Amino acid sequence: MVKKTIVLLPGDGIGPEVTRAAAQVLTDCAREFGHRFELVEHAIGGDAIDRTGSPLPEKTLSACLAADAVFLGAVGGPKWDKLPVGRRPESGLLAMRQRLGVFVNLRPVRVHTALLDISPLRPDRVRDVDFEIVRELAGGIYFGKRGHEGAGDDETSFDTESYSVKEIERVARVGFERAMARRRRLVSIDKANVLESSQLWRRTVDRIAGEYPLVELRHMYVDNAAMQIVLDPAQFDVLLTSNMFGDILSDEGAALAGSIGLIPSASLGAGPGLYEPIHGSAPQLAGKDCACPIGAILSAAMMLRESFGLAREADGVERAVDRALSAGYRTPDIARLGAEISGLKSMTEAIRHEMAHALQPAEGYGWGV
Repeated sequence: MVKKTIVLLPGDGIGPEVTRAAAQVLTDCAREFGHRFELVEHAIGGDAIDRTGSPLPEKTLSACLAADAVFLGAVGGPKWDKLPVGRRPESGLLAMRQRLGVFVNLRPVRVHTALLDISPLRPDRVRDVDFEIVRELAGGIYFGKRGHEGAGDDETSFDTESYSVKEIERVARVGFERAMARRRRLVSIDKANVLESSQLWRRTVDRIAGEYPLVELRHMYVDNAAMQIVLDPAQFDVLLTSNMFGDILSDEGAALAGSIGLIPSASLGAGPGLYEPIHGSAPQLAGKDCACPIGAILSAAMMLRESFGLAREADGVERAVDRALSAGYRTPDIARLGAEISGLKSMTEAIRHEMAHALQPAEGYGWGV
């Protein structure tokens, strides 16, 4: 039996709805396998601003630091757009990442066989797509020096891209380790023909590659990488990127799968892991039972595997998602014209049903095939 404390941060927009779906799946998993997951809910983002005046209340942060893992729904929305940058909902998420000590974000992109027809690319081009983006999360332009100079027509604003050798080394090692566990191919993304920070990135990655002689390393400029993700996405296994490049390319990768609502993520470092679907808060969908819960549910599966070491349980959740999709369940974002539409709740119930149905008596424990 595994005992874990999980902090739930529902956040804003559709965040509470997809968090509820993930929590139901985690609860089912704990019950079926005899684990004990204590789920504790706290405020973050716009919801926290409305309640406490802060996008990251100290109570929330303390609970997260004491937890075994943290699950985030989504933050942000037009209601808070006029606030200063440092006081917006998104600043609570950035502060959370810093305080948790997470420095790498994992974003797997896999095209489900049942959804080949909704990808914007031809089925033959995306059939074998299965890659992972390893994104540096604690440095780069999002955390560099920024400011304003002058006023009026003479005003200038600046944001600084900056990386140290140590920051690059630690994320590079994660990238190589992930590649070793997969198909042993790694593409490092940079803009070394223009940026000093990218030149340091490339030199450092080349040096770390010497520690992993079994991994095939290629370098690719970010603009070419963006093109190659469209032209030949199946060529990729692991992509290693800086903070901003990974932010952009992972959304492009999500488009291959057919919807950003399908993609999970894990942010890892020295402390508790932070798990979240990569989609935004989508306030226009909130309360309409039409958002896709799959990214959130797959993020919960990543939590089981990456933070708790429960690989069989994670595999079972992922297979349940595949089976629900193969059975024809579709939220509006992944439904072709004329298809029967499932709501968020019915999609979640279908996945939970497939999880229970997949359980078979076996030696020890595990998910049935």
